[in-house]
Amino acid sequence: MERWHNCVAVVTGASSGIGAAITRKLISAGVMVVALARRMDRLEQLREELPQDRRSRLRIMQCDVSDVSSVNAVFDAVQGDLGNVDILINNAGKLSGGQLLTMSVDTVQQMLQTNVMGVVYCTQRAFESMRQRQSKGHVVLINSIVGHYIFNPLPGSQQELNMYPATKHAITALTELFRQEMRDFKTKVKVTVSTCLMNALQTNQEIIIHNRSFKASQNLVLLNRNISTYM
Repeated sequence: MERWHNCVAVVTGASSGIGAAITRKLISAGVMVVALARRMDRLEQLREELPQDRRSRLRIMQCDVSDVSSVNAVFDAVQGDLGNVDILINNAGKLSGGQLLTMSVDTVQQMLQTNVMGVVYCTQRAFESMRQRQSKGHVVLINSIVGHYIFNPLPGSQQELNMYPATKHAITALTELFRQEMRDFKTKVKVTVSTCLMNALQTNQEIIIHNRSFKASQNLVLLNRNISTYM
């Protein structure tokens, strides 16, 4: 991580879980992190939990990645205050309970906007920044095991994953599409697009799904700190 010392990273969904763990890990490596989330109170708490000598490496900003104007405002501010973006961690995601056949169209649309379009909005802006600078960068997409395989519910339970696997399969496709497009630009930019697969993660959203729908062995559980270390 030495070559990323003093570089700028943007982390979406940074207020808790994997996003918060990655934020802490990057800061400990000397990276300047811009932590994005909808809830400023949780971002403030994240900053308070950091050692005093590391807090200057964290900038917190409210952002709804499902809203392109919110994303543009944040990236404009980052470029104005800190310069170009070197690392983007696409971590923000949304999961709503219920069944796809009966849930509201607004709920479905919100998941699509957050889980898919939010990644597109942020990646476009980060790549633009990296390309202008003509230097290396990293774009990371956090995915789920349900982006590769849809589990059957246990006997007696209902399928409640609804739109979530569809959005995560979209992330699997976007990962390869971004990789090919970044290769085809033939600039000096070297961008790595990575996918972290998650099974039974200890986050508020993922663990609920696994408890409801299928068994997850204790030895398969990945903790937030495991993901951040891998990153």
